[in-house]
Amino acid sequence: MVITNVVVCDGAGERAVDVKISDGKIVEVGSGLKGEPRIDGKGAYLLPGIVDTNVRLKDSQLNGTNLHRLAGEALGGGVTTAVLAPDTAPAVDNVIVLEFVQNHRNLEKGAKIETTIASTNEEELLSNIAILLKRGAVAPYMTTSVSNNVACRIAEYVKMYGVTLFCKAQDTSLSSVGVMTEGKIATKLGLVGIPPLGETVHVARMIEIARNFGISILFKSIASPRSIEMITRAKEEGIDVKCEVSIHHLLHCDEACDGFNTAAKLNPPLPSKENMERLVAFFKNGEVDLLTTLHQPNSPVNKEVAFADAAYGCAAIAEAMALYYTKLVKGGLVTLPELVRLVCENPATLIGKAGGRIAPGMDADLVLFDPTAEVVVEAPDSLYRGESLSGRVVMAFMDGEIVRL
Repeated sequence: MVITNVVVCDGAGERAVDVKISDGKIVEVGSGLKGEPRIDGKGAYLLPGIVDTNVRLKDSQLNGTNLHRLAGEALGGGVTTAVLAPDTAPAVDNVIVLEFVQNHRNLEKGAKIETTIASTNEEELLSNIAILLKRGAVAPYMTTSVSNNVACRIAEYVKMYGVTLFCKAQDTSLSSVGVMTEGKIATKLGLVGIPPLGETVHVARMIEIARNFGISILFKSIASPRSIEMITRAKEEGIDVKCEVSIHHLLHCDEACDGFNTAAKLNPPLPSKENMERLVAFFKNGEVDLLTTLHQPNSPVNKEVAFADAAYGCAAIAEAMALYYTKLVKGGLVTLPELVRLVCENPATLIGKAGGRIAPGMDADLVLFDPTAEVVVEAPDSLYRGESLSGRVVMAFMDGEIVRL
């Protein structure tokens, strides 16, 4: 198969070339390539598929229907690999549940579904991390609600197996009763606020654990500029820590919650306007390592209720590439090659996969993206409902096979 008349864009830049695929791999990139069948890209971008490392299922319910739904929506948004957070019901903390997810890893006309594993259960007992990693889980996941003793034991497993620890920094004693960022908007709405301090103190703690054990940590969905400052300083000191930020926290602040808008009730909560602007400044300065849609869809019964009772999360993965392209590339925050590094190459590397480049030998998980098309966001629990976005994924290639969307 030869894909022609496309603008290939990856972390190395943009170029007008043909791409030849055979046996699920890219075998040649260049001009005037020969081969059949031939796919005319009609001038669209050919991009590596997005790897989103912070995805949840509808209502956090782990079942076949939700996995099929996620796989289809993800691929439609340009995501070829979706990595589940393990805090589902049931949680991904044992071999039986892991195998269930893996049996749905490669669904027809859908994204590949990988999963992290919960490092502990509800009683704060360690799961069988070694076995689960050997069975193909991409990384252990933990929240900083665990004790220092447990965190250190998890770090030992991470070091032993040479993987990256996915870490959600939060203080449950501060966040358990709060529903949004503390500040003027929370006070205006009469809602209990969550102080950003709950994140930053635990980022500092885990940086020291990374330093002590010499392990790699990815801090999940960071919302505090102070956390990014500490992570950047740690990198300069040679500590292997990375920072993930959701696109929502770059585009929206706590003002989006005004009017008790439950679509804006996210975890972590949207920052104050001042902190959002600081997050954007750090992002533009290259201090964010990867982006996520923080996809966490919910049924109306869990969203169309009082703000304090509403579930956390919003839908975003079905418009992922259009959202990134419209808000970040056309918005002037990043170039398209820079975006590809943030949403394809860097996250692929962190889960131990080769991705983000269109070059011979790479897996042919690609998307054809037409930047001239428009899509209107329809999901009722989306922060962008009713907005018109630029760009649409018109075709995907999974393991070298054509998927027409």
